[in-house]
Amino acid sequence: MFRELYARWMYGWETRLTTRDENRVVRPLEWGFEWLRPFLDEAGLTARVEGLEAAGEGEAAMVEVNEAILADSDRFFSYETPTDFRLEERHPMLFPTNVRPETLERDARLKHLAAEGKVERAQFLRFTSPERTPYAENDLVNARWYPADPQKQVGKPKQAMIVMPQWNADAFSHNALCRLFNRFGISALRLSKPYHDIRRPSELERSDYAVSANIGRTLSATRQAVVDIRCCVDWLASQGYEQFGVLGTSLGSAYGFLASAHDRRLRVNAFNHASAAVGDVVWAGQSTRHIRAALEEAGLTQERVRALWAGVSPMHYYAKFAKTGASGQWSVVSDQRSEAKAAELAKKVLLIYAQYDLTFPLEYSLEVVKSFHAHGIDFERRVLPCGHYTTGETPFQYIDGWFLGSFVFRAFKALREEAGVTSTGTVAIEPAQVEEELARR
Repeated sequence: MFRELYARWMYGWETRLTTRDENRVVRPLEWGFEWLRPFLDEAGLTARVEGLEAAGEGEAAMVEVNEAILADSDRFFSYETPTDFRLEERHPMLFPTNVRPETLERDARLKHLAAEGKVERAQFLRFTSPERTPYAENDLVNARWYPADPQKQVGKPKQAMIVMPQWNADAFSHNALCRLFNRFGISALRLSKPYHDIRRPSELERSDYAVSANIGRTLSATRQAVVDIRCCVDWLASQGYEQFGVLGTSLGSAYGFLASAHDRRLRVNAFNHASAAVGDVVWAGQSTRHIRAALEEAGLTQERVRALWAGVSPMHYYAKFAKTGASGQWSVVSDQRSEAKAAELAKKVLLIYAQYDLTFPLEYSLEVVKSFHAHGIDFERRVLPCGHYTTGETPFQYIDGWFLGSFVFRAFKALREEAGVTSTGTVAIEPAQVEEELARR
């Protein structure tokens, strides 16, 4: 009885949070092949796709494109390291994605304080993304830099996390986690996803172009996010960092997983809300109902939509992810490594999902759990007693922060020990530290 009442209460709360923003826009279905032109040219698919599109077979052409991505994902997610890495300083701004009065008031207050010089300036890593789009502001990657105190890194491998918040996050989301990691001697880059905060085109109120009814643009945004993560690792390595991790929430979780599946350097992996297929989330999730409306108007079904975004759906990369850890990761280095040593060098993985999630429905998160087991991926699992949006509410934000913070602390400690560095002098994580940092948001 109590469980049913709690579930009803939680679903009601979650629904109120996912329906309070009224600036979601229903945009018509577009195939968006032009967003994938470089890959189509490299894969020799341009003529084939143009022929099918001209014949009115755009859906069939896009399915073939996804099949080509899956057949050669290393090509799709390949990139050349940027040559224009630089740090810039500026006053941090909110870049809200909703027009609720309290949010706009907070944004105005921050701008006023910055104008008066009462907001501390912050450092941001900037570089040109290897994935080009028609939007110059989107192609200039932005990652707020949280370097750890050098005194906390003495005698240890330099460690860093790349943090990617949820879809439509403002520029302050997840900053508290970065400060928390600093307390452990771990640096952090809080990466703005494509079309988010300072990268958002002026024509948008929300970060709609990251996921939309434009199929090709959504594929392009995913590729951009993945290569941007990998470029951040390149920059960190150039600064002397040796051990790396990625933390992603919701859409950021999918981006982080795809990046880690294609980059063995990302040893610490925290997936905060996870689902198996992009198409399933868009179709069944409450917060993407405006995208589903456009897809339904075009006569598509959930099964057909799943195929249109198969190339960027985590479910197709579990085996690849498993191979970038354990023995598969090291086969290119030495065939003489023992199985025990290979297992020791596997990725550290945390999977978090929510029991009452209406955005990443529970059934799809459970598919991830089942598939991780089936592919032999060693991982820790944590279940939140809330939903997707309510994760950001009290008390659930503190529970989530504890799960994430304690995992990252333990995972990097294990990496130090693998490198032969003892844990002497390291700090212990306390729940009060998590609460203190999250309360500062």
